[in-house]
Amino acid sequence: MMQQEIKNDLILRTLRGEAVERTPVWMMRQAGRYLPEYIRLRERYSFFERCQNPELACEITLQPVDIVGVDAAILFSDILVVPQAMGMEVQLVEKLGPFLPQPVKAEEDLQRISVPDVNDKLSYVFEAIRLIKKELNGRVPLIGFAGAPWTLLCYMVQGKGSKTFDEAKAFCYQQPATAHALLQMITDTTIAYLKGQVAAGADVLQLFDSWGGLLGKNDFEVFSLRYIRQIVEALKTEVPVIVFAKGAWGSLAEMAQTGAAGLGIDWCIEPQTARNIAGKYVTLQGNFDPAKLLGPVPQIEKETKEMLRAFGKDRHIANLGHGILPNVPVDHARAFVDTVKAYRFSNS
Repeated sequence: MMQQEIKNDLILRTLRGEAVERTPVWMMRQAGRYLPEYIRLRERYSFFERCQNPELACEITLQPVDIVGVDAAILFSDILVVPQAMGMEVQLVEKLGPFLPQPVKAEEDLQRISVPDVNDKLSYVFEAIRLIKKELNGRVPLIGFAGAPWTLLCYMVQGKGSKTFDEAKAFCYQQPATAHALLQMITDTTIAYLKGQVAAGADVLQLFDSWGGLLGKNDFEVFSLRYIRQIVEALKTEVPVIVFAKGAWGSLAEMAQTGAAGLGIDWCIEPQTARNIAGKYVTLQGNFDPAKLLGPVPQIEKETKEMLRAFGKDRHIANLGHGILPNVPVDHARAFVDTVKAYRFSNS
């Protein structure tokens, strides 16, 4: 597919390490639950109907670009479409989260799942991307994404959301060979899936390791990073890849060495500390605490500027340190975005 020219390419230039006139901004989970326009669609269609209908996914993806004015669109989908494509039943229960009724518990359970033909099982995602690119018409880049293998294993073994994923961790420690077989299957599926997203038109990819921070540094290397490395290696020459492993900032230096163009960080690490660990050749993304968007607008503006100053000019994409909360008022989200867009670093 021929790449069309992108009018606002701030994020792409920042990921390449080029000097930019201002810091670009987008928000994780920007397409969704805090927007009244999205809530109206949620009342009419189930979650997977919204994901699997390319027209709906396109409409939802474009909403924050039109309403909040962010510098990138991110595909509206879910990380659990991958386990679903691999043959697992995945239910998404509103307000309760994901439920996988037949989790992987032992080696024989791997026979129930497989590395799928992504062009068959996930064609609806690629169709949505093609539609979004057409509708965006080069206004801003489109970010595609997938869940990192460790995070997907957490759901596939635990069978539901958890704060600790102790069953998933126990599975890795008690049945390491089976865990690694599963992680490799997820990795192979994810590489094919992300290559399909790029072929359909995604300009940037983000890998979400939402539960990376549950592992100590050595275990993060063994059960997460070695698989993230394979994915980045397979895709980094095609488009810039951002790795966001929430809470795993002890491994930022190792993540920077994967060849990822960007690293997402949460609010529990200071920008200067992250820069010192990650080095100067990678773009940092983050790290505003989404709960702060519930504070008064003048406070949001003040703290956003403090964040920008702390990261400094260039090699920074302003974002939240995790997904936007559903009860954030739209004008508060807009205040965050507008403050970033208006901010200029003085030449002094």
